[in-house]
Amino acid sequence: MAYVIIPPLQSTLPVRGTDELFPIHRIYCVGRNYAAHAREMGHDPDREPPFFFQKNPDTLVPDGGNFPYPDKTEDVHFEVELVVALGQGGKDIAEADALDCVYGYAVGLDMTRRDLQGVAKKLGRPWEIGKAFENSAPCGEIMPEREFGHPTDGRIWLDVNGETRQDGNINQLIWNIPETISYLSGLFTLAPGDLIYTGTPSGVGAIVKGDVMKGTVEGVGEITINVT
Repeated sequence: MAYVIIPPLQSTLPVRGTDELFPIHRIYCVGRNYAAHAREMGHDPDREPPFFFQKNPDTLVPDGGNFPYPDKTEDVHFEVELVVALGQGGKDIAEADALDCVYGYAVGLDMTRRDLQGVAKKLGRPWEIGKAFENSAPCGEIMPEREFGHPTDGRIWLDVNGETRQDGNINQLIWNIPETISYLSGLFTLAPGDLIYTGTPSGVGAIVKGDVMKGTVEGVGEITINVT
């Protein structure tokens, strides 16, 4: 049976050390998962239940790609994050079993139209216009878990034009990776190919055209994106 229109291409990310591709199903993002970032955004960093928002798979930008400055905004922010790539899914996954679902890890950027997000917050509306726009989910190649294990400690930082703007450690996550996977699987049925952006440390800030962003997670990898 033929399609009535040409179907969209499958979004993928490269797998480090191979010529294989990781197919993307959904992208979940954890909000305010570092205490210092919660404070800088004006929120109490106490361990309240995590919350999530989504980006679309076609918002991915690969390492070395371009981030065109988006429309309808004058305040676009970077947020560097450790990204979890799931090789298995399920519902109501126990914390003890959560890491068995992980295929690998990557470095991502949660790009945000902060001014539009702020308006949505004040009006009690969803965040999609601030978070889920085109090219808003740059992500580097995936480091397979079999090559590195499961990171629990390591520096995470982002440079803009060679100047460090964000600097933290993934051991500062309020909700760690097994907890996040387990909690999220109670809200959604997770699937192979899902990505989870796990949150960003403090220091988020604005970019302008011509900037070069370089995000790194110690031991996992890095990503470089050009703002055009």
